[in-house]
Amino acid sequence: MALLGGAVLCLLVLMVCVSVSGRELSDFAHASNVSWLIDAGVGPILGDFELVEAGIAFAIFAFLPITQLKGAHAQVDVFTNGMGPRVNNALATFWTVIMAVIIVLITWRLFVGMQDKMRYGETTYLIQFPIWWAYAASLVAAIAASIVSLYCAAQRLAGQSLQ
Repeated sequence: MALLGGAVLCLLVLMVCVSVSGRELSDFAHASNVSWLIDAGVGPILGDFELVEAGIAFAIFAFLPITQLKGAHAQVDVFTNGMGPRVNNALATFWTVIMAVIIVLITWRLFVGMQDKMRYGETTYLIQFPIWWAYAASLVAAIAASIVSLYCAAQRLAGQSLQ
């Protein structure tokens, strides 16, 4: 999932670069009255921000499984560093279980949201693609994140370290 999320992120970066370059070329063509560029339809990619919004949502959910598996979420351990390994292990187990519950809850609500978008036929403003497509892609990644987070919680509760 992380590789797929990374590939989507790279494609989004490339698309934004092309869109910004097209916007600048279009501005140049109009300011300089370069008709062949204007006639060629050089300009930004229509709906680029809509595609970035959908793609970033998917990428975030795609990175969750490996982040959870590696225990790589941001953490502030200023107060827990001085506590013993037993307390730290109990805290890690607690937060792993809480994170699993939260990810499963988000996945469920994402599914409900996708059903709403499908039911009402909601589309994006400029390119008119169905919003539920982005929800569906994110839902696939969220389901993978849920499975991994439940696995991590089970491992922690069984007393096994994830690292």
